[in-house]
Amino acid sequence: MSAHSTAVKRRRAATAGFHLGAGALSLLWLLPIALVLATSLRSFDDIAAHGLGSLPHSFTLDNFRVAWIDGGQQRALINSLLVTVPCVLITLALAAMAAFALSRYDVPLRRTLLLLMLGGNLLPPQILLIPVSKLSEMIGVYDTLPALVGVQIGFGVGFYVFVLHGFMRAIPNEIQQAAVVDGAGPWQIFWRIILPLTRPALAALSALSFTWIFNDLLWAITVLRSDSRMPITAALIGLQGQYVSMWNVIAAGSVIAAAPTVAVFLRFQRHFVAGLNLGAVK
Repeated sequence: MSAHSTAVKRRRAATAGFHLGAGALSLLWLLPIALVLATSLRSFDDIAAHGLGSLPHSFTLDNFRVAWIDGGQQRALINSLLVTVPCVLITLALAAMAAFALSRYDVPLRRTLLLLMLGGNLLPPQILLIPVSKLSEMIGVYDTLPALVGVQIGFGVGFYVFVLHGFMRAIPNEIQQAAVVDGAGPWQIFWRIILPLTRPALAALSALSFTWIFNDLLWAITVLRSDSRMPITAALIGLQGQYVSMWNVIAAGSVIAAAPTVAVFLRFQRHFVAGLNLGAVK
């Protein structure tokens, strides 16, 4: 047997081993999701009679109605969207403008500002829970959705500026110089040239920030107190307390809570991967 044929067999064996390992890990990762979906479609009598890990013997969509209406998931989902959508739009708008100024113009202390923004994201949020809670009480916004919006924007904008700065800095200066020669001002350069070129990064950060903010629990229970203002993650904890042994209703609530982030990720999946790859290269 030649050395070439031996090397080919080894590569094929390595490839087969990689695919088998990746397939096994994928099945292991998908197993809990499949269990939650199956549980959400089973009746309580079925689970009580056959056990949580048994094969389904019933099919019902009533669990979603109970979680949606009786469990308060409808109101909580609206609260989450009222917080998440403005946070994503405002944070990315502020971060894009700040990154444009820091990357395309000679701003004093530019490097120091970037390091401060990056250092703020390295600070553990747990040590700021009490100060943020007390500050929201002092300015009179405690237990309001705008307070949660402000906290999410304040703690997210630094990271997005850091990411967009690296992306915008890699755009050739000749493009901006040509626009200046044509008479374009800073706002026109930002809006018509730089911002369209950063669309992959913005799409990736949009999907990422939507997932982070929508799934956040820590800041929600820090600045909010009323059940009527809680987002979907905090409402899911309340659902677990309300339906302690009804795992089918809890599973249905979990599916409802996960559906928006899954839909956003699937919608921006191509842009998400492309934006991360471009950001890593640049």
